[in-house]
Amino acid sequence: MADLWSGLPPGWQDLLVALLLIAPGMAAGAVVLRGLAPGPLVRAMLRRFGWVNLLFVLLIAVSVGLGVGLVAQERGLRQGSARAAEKFDLIVAAPGSEVTAMLAAVYLQPSDMPLLTGAQYAEIASADGVDFAAPIAFGDSFGAAPVVGTTAAFVTHLAGPLAEGRMFATEAEAVVGAFVPLRTGDSFPPAHGHGPAAETDAHAGAGYTVTGRMAPTGSPWDRAILVPVEGVWAVHGLATGHAPGSVQIGPPFDPGYMPGTPAVLVRATELWGNYALKSRFSRPDMMAFFPGTVLAQLHGLMREVRAVMSLLAVMTQVLVTLSVLIGLMILVRLIARSLAVLRAIGAPARFVFAVVWSYSATLIASGALLGLGLGWAAARLLSAFVTARTDVLVRADLGWGELHLVAGFVSLTLILALLPAWAAIRRPLLSDLRT
Repeated sequence: MADLWSGLPPGWQDLLVALLLIAPGMAAGAVVLRGLAPGPLVRAMLRRFGWVNLLFVLLIAVSVGLGVGLVAQERGLRQGSARAAEKFDLIVAAPGSEVTAMLAAVYLQPSDMPLLTGAQYAEIASADGVDFAAPIAFGDSFGAAPVVGTTAAFVTHLAGPLAEGRMFATEAEAVVGAFVPLRTGDSFPPAHGHGPAAETDAHAGAGYTVTGRMAPTGSPWDRAILVPVEGVWAVHGLATGHAPGSVQIGPPFDPGYMPGTPAVLVRATELWGNYALKSRFSRPDMMAFFPGTVLAQLHGLMREVRAVMSLLAVMTQVLVTLSVLIGLMILVRLIARSLAVLRAIGAPARFVFAVVWSYSATLIASGALLGLGLGWAAARLLSAFVTARTDVLVRADLGWGELHLVAGFVSLTLILALLPAWAAIRRPLLSDLRT
């Protein structure tokens, strides 16, 4: 090693000493001592330009995180909304908008809907192939929780056995969703309507007592209050679906005393029977539809929005990549003298090329990994926000789509990072030494 040092041309020893004084730790000396290993010099460059490196890493991380968060969130929302609707095989309602009917009956979004008559319900419930037909009557609320009138069979179908308590047995009893802030034994008065416009005194003297709680379903029904449909009719001063004086709860309902219901959930005895029932009840006076089919159409629109957002994310990544490459080109010029000294003391061009490319690759890989974490965290936070606002359980986890996106970005950027490395070894040696 001493022979190598003493064999340097006159003045180059001074240049090397000056280099070590100007950029401590960046080392040509370290390279010589370690047998031309690029690692020590790359680490020295990372320390020497710490703030600039951090800016590059954050820039890459934000770009990658945007794409990862978008893909993960879209998939989580799609899966969550589908999971919330999986118990609703077939919905029958009065003619109108299928989307509106689905949002009201499945996702409990407030909506004014015409009613199916008692005779129509009786026809649906008595049709061949129908296991059960559950009326879904909404319009009242307690606080932020909608109060929905239905049957015990619907409660069991939706959430399985109760998590606590027992099923409602009278018009004045209720079963609450998993996250409703009421306990078994609590009593509450219903309000007419939803939100700030709800009329709290519209049902004076009426009230329900909680007798049980459903298991979590991952749907808006976790924050709903389910009561016998007879109770909803009774608090509105209507007939209860049974002859006067009857205390019966649940079907069969007498068409002559049934006020009507906005929607009916139909469950067929056989899966294929749903198609026959849909065909039978799709006619001018009523509308039958599969919520899954309507949801698939909405998901198709979401995919179009996702495609546009993904294009914007890709454009952002391209701009970030170009910015990083320009920054690397500038850094190569800043350390041109150091690289020239390395070449002057005998470092081969491939070593200089490896140093510059390894330095670039470190920044790119670090930014991509940080972006993967940022995208996952952003998707989880957004999922929690969407869940809180819609009561649809949304889980945004990383999948192969996100990993493929990051791998593609890293691969392309690493290939483009060859350009600064190639530029570093193409610079004129004597000019850089004199600079």
